[in-house]
Formats: sequence, C-alpha cells, structure tokens
Amino acid sequence: MAELEAGSICMAAGGGGRLRNALSGVLCAFTLLLIGVLAFSIRLFSVIKYESVIHEFDPYFNYRVTQFLSKSGIYEFWNWFDDRTWYPLGRVIGGTVYPGLTLTAGTIWWLLNSLNIPLSVETVCVFTAPIFSANASWATYLLTKEAKGHGAGLMAATILAMVPSYISRSVAGSYDNEAVAIFALIFTFYLYVKTLNTGSLFYATLNALSYFYMVCSWGGYTFIINLIPMHVLLCIVTGRYSSRLYVAYAPLVVLGTLLAALVPVVGFNAVLTSEHFASFLVFIILHVVALVYYIKGLLTPRLFKVAMTFVLTVGLALCFAVVAILAALVASSPTKGWSGRSLSLLDPTYASKYIPIIASVSEHQPPTWPSYFMAINVLAFLVPAGIISCFLPLSDASSFLVLYLVTSVYFSGVMVRLMLVLAPAVCILSGIALSEAFNVLTRSMKFQRPISDDTLPTAGDSTPGSSSTATITTSTKNANIKKEKMGTISKERSSKKSRKETELVGSSPVRPEKEEKLCVLPSEASAMGILFLIMLCGLYVIHCVWAAAEAYSAPSIVLTSRSHDGLHVYDDFRESYAWLRHNTEVDDKVASWWDYGYQTTAMANRTVIVDNNTWNNTHIATVGTAMSSPEKGAWEIFNSLDVKYVLVVFGG
Repeated sequence: MAELEAGSICMAAGGGGRLRNALSGVLCAFTLLLIGVLAFSIRLFSVIKYESVIHEFDPYFNYRVTQFLSKSGIYEFWNWFDDRTWYPLGRVIGGTVYPGLTLTAGTIWWLLNSLNIPLSVETVCVFTAPIFSANASWATYLLTKEAKGHGAGLMAATILAMVPSYISRSVAGSYDNEAVAIFALIFTFYLYVKTLNTGSLFYATLNALSYFYMVCSWGGYTFIINLIPMHVLLCIVTGRYSSRLYVAYAPLVVLGTLLAALVPVVGFNAVLTSEHFASFLVFIILHVVALVYYIKGLLTPRLFKVAMTFVLTVGLALCFAVVAILAALVASSPTKGWSGRSLSLLDPTYASKYIPIIASVSEHQPPTWPSYFMAINVLAFLVPAGIISCFLPLSDASSFLVLYLVTSVYFSGVMVRLMLVLAPAVCILSGIALSEAFNVLTRSMKFQRPISDDTLPTAGDSTPGSSSTATITTSTKNANIKKEKMGTISKERSSKKSRKETELVGSSPVRPEKEEKLCVLPSEASAMGILFLIMLCGLYVIHCVWAAAEAYSAPSIVLTSRSHDGLHVYDDFRESYAWLRHNTEVDDKVASWWDYGYQTTAMANRTVIVDNNTWNNTHIATVGTAMSSPEKGAWEIFNSLDVKYVLVVFGG
C-alpha cells in the first residue's frame, strides 16, 4: 500500500507539473502575441492622424529603390546606375546601399502579391517598421529569457514595444535602415547568447546568418563585431573560457566575415578596415587559449609548464606579427584605417574638426539630459537595479548584457541617434529589475499566509532564471505523517531523483544557481512596493503613448500648426514636388540644398545636383557657394551645372 500510495503521489505530481507547464506555455505565447500587437498598433498614430505617407528624407530614397527593385528585379537592382542623382556624376546604387531593408520590403511585397493581396509598394514600405518592431520585441524576449528566465523576458519585451527611443525610428512611415536593423541586432545577440549557453554549432551557424542580415541592413553592424569580441576577451580574462565560448565565437568570425564580404557596399572592407581588426585579434587569442587548455589535458604538470612557455612565446610572437602587419596596412591612411563616422564616435570632436557636414546634422549631435528622459523615461532609474540583478549570480549571458549596456551608454552619449542602440539594453535591464522586484514582493506576500500542505512551495514553483530560491522547512504533523507513510521506498526514490537532478544540472552548460534563503518582507511593505511599481509602470505607459501620438507621429513632409481656430495642415512640400513633376520637362535639373535631394528625386522624378548621400563634398560646396552668392554669380554657377530650377524653402 505504501508503494502504491507513493507511486500515485508521484504520478499526480508529474501530471500536475506537465499541465502547469502546458498552461504556462500557452499563456506565454498569448502574452507574446499581445506584445506584438501592442508594438505594431502604438506606431500607427501617424497613419490615423494624417495618412499613409512616408516620413522624413532618407526613407524616400529607400522607397524609390524598393520601387525599382519590385519593377525591374534583383539583377537590375545590383547593376543600377542612377543618372538622376549627383548630376553629372551619377551614382551606382547597387554598390553603395545597404540592401537589407529594400530586399526585405520587396520580398514582403512579392509574397503578398503572390497570395493575391494587391498592396502597393508604398503601403508595404509604410508598415515595414511597425511589423519589425513586433519582431524586435519577440527577439528581446528570447535574449532576456536566456539570461534571466521567462518572466524577465516578457517584461523586457513589453517595455521595448513602447520605449520612445525606438518608436522615434520605427513609426509607420519611417522606412529607414533602422526599421529592420534593430531586430537584426537583438536577434544576433540572442543567437550568440544561445550558442554560449548550449554550445550548439547549429545556433552558431544561425548566428552568422543573422549577422549577415545585420550587415546587409545597417552600417551599425560594426557595433556587433566589436562588442562580441570584447565579451569573449572578458570571459577569457576572468577565467570563464569553455568550449561553448569557442563554438559561439569562432564560426561567427570566419563565416560572418566571409558573408559580410559578399555585400557590395562592404566588400573587402570586412578585412581591411580597423573596425574589424579587434575581432581578428581576439580570434587569435581565443585559439591560443584553446590550445593551452587542450595541451593541459594531455601532458603532465611538468611538461605542461614547458609547453606553456613555448605556446605563450609563439602566441605572443604571432599576435605581435599580426599587429605589426595591421599597423603597416593602416599607416598609409590619414585616418589609420577608420571611417570618418567611426572616428567621430571614438573622438567626439573629430567630426566638428574634419567633417563639418556630419557634425551639422541634428541627429549626430550629443544628447542632452532631457533627451535621455524623453527617450527612456523612468527606465533610467530601473537600470541600476537590473545591473545588480545580473550579478546575482553572474553568468556569461548576464555579463554580456552588462557589457552591452555600458558600451551603448557611451555611444549614445556621443551621438543622439545612437540612443536607438541603447534602447534594447535599457529595456532588458529594466525588465530584469522589474521581474526580480515583483518576484520578491509577491513571494513575500505568499509566504505571509498560513502554510499548509497545499501551499508548500514545490520545485515547479521556482521561476527559471530567478536569482534566489526560497527554502522553507516546516515541522507540522501532516508533514511527519506523510514522511512515515512514504517509508523507506519513497526516500530511496527521492534520493535517486535528487541525484539525477544534480547530474542534469551539473551537465548543463549554464552554471547552477546557488540556493539562498529569500528575505521575506512584511506584507504591508510588499503591498506598498507592488503598488509603487504598478504606478511607475503606469507613468511609463502614459509617457510612451504621448510620445508615440504627439512627438513622433508628425511627418516632416506635412507641416501643422495650431491656433485659436483649430489645427492647420500645410502640404506645401508635396504640392511643390507635384508642380515640378507636372510642369517641367523630364530631363530638367533641379538645384536644392542636399536635405531635399531624395524627396525631389522620389516625388518629383527630376534630376538633382546633390542629395542626402553626401558622398561628394566638392559638389555640395559648389551648390552651397551658389546658394550664398549674389544673383549674377549664382546664375553662372547654376548655368555651368545645367540647372533650370532652384528649390528654395522660406517662410516661418
């Protein structure tokens, strides 16, 4: 009878655990679906308040390129020479753009039309950013889950879906590279951490492919190829080297670099520019360390010392040789192999000294403190708590998140545009902090209740990834009676089960968490803490909705003003471009300042002298000289450029 009763108890517990896991999985999937809907819908204010229109300046060039791709095909796109820009020089589009955004939107448009859903290219371009915002939220959940569990992942995904810093570059109509690049960035980091936790070569290959998509999408891919080597070097220095670290990094460098070189705009820069040299140097160091660990397992301690001396000597000589070769390669360059934009990040004064056209752009200016509060709001106060949670306990995944935050904080302080890179790190750390806080407060309230057999915590009650586990021992009569009934057989089974669980945890790639006693707070303090956190989250939601509806939804192509008699909409830009399209010859050239080049080419379909690509400073200086010269001198300059119309913006 004792055996039957013990067996029935085990079967009931197993069935209850499976049911609980199934229900939690369904609830988690449904919550993620709602998060995706939230991320998509909060970015539709611009369409609701105005219309389905593309915003700003650069998105119009991307829209024009997507139109050409959908009409002419991929091969014509790669070989497209655009004679309507930078007259009379022209521009090779296929070799000078990051094609990820264009290919993504073109593929979506092709799939929808194949399914007999006849959407226009413009409609697909308008809604690409909100769609990928949902994808970025789901990728944030996956990344945070790898470090701190499902609860922290859901919280971080919810925060990212609404964070104003990300909304500013992903509202409906914001058809720029960042629309898909932030998703690629987060998903690449997730696959790296996943490979680091599992040691799977499958995830390592997916990581390289995700990095390739990031290279295709945005020039910010250099942040990835420098941050990951920094984390690998940190793991080596702190004594956390493992075979999983090797599998996570080595395929990324080899396969990722080969794939990056296939992108025309990158080409051999993947191995020749200084932005990539850190990854190669860490790659060599990683192999030296791997060789040392391999030799240590084969030789005796005495022979290992001799071999260690030899390996270190050869390894250091090889590193110095590589550094010398790289130094010789970049010595001839005035920028030492770095691009102007990279140098402007490493030296905040570089752009103002040597590249004033970059420094003149508002999004390239350093941010102010109010802009931080506008971009992340109350999350700034939660991030320190998230950092502390990452150290309790410290794992490879949590150390990567902290390093990601530190580096992105620096770069966001140099250029306000890079707050976009900071946003995922802030959301992840804030999600971890909120999850841990709610976990502590709710458990404290739970443990204040009278403890009975039904309320005793079981192994299923522990939250995966939580930094502490509550352990409660009771000496009630029911517990003693149950122990006597189960007898020796149940003790043997429980001991076997505990040994099996210990073996499974020991074989896990993630370090086992230390069992600690949770400090149980008074119920009143726990309730007040929960109410305070709910109010904090409510203030954050209110700010995010206001930012999405008012601050970031107005397209620059349509101007608005408010007066005593209501809202006034000024559509002068589109009217002027329409006038050019309908009242001028197809081959007429239009001169304007470079800000309006993309819009003139896309909306008026006329040839421009300069545009937002800003690749030829001499051409821009010529137009600037004409704009600032007296009429006679300006006429001579414009006549030499075969200009027939000049676009002038004036008024208040």
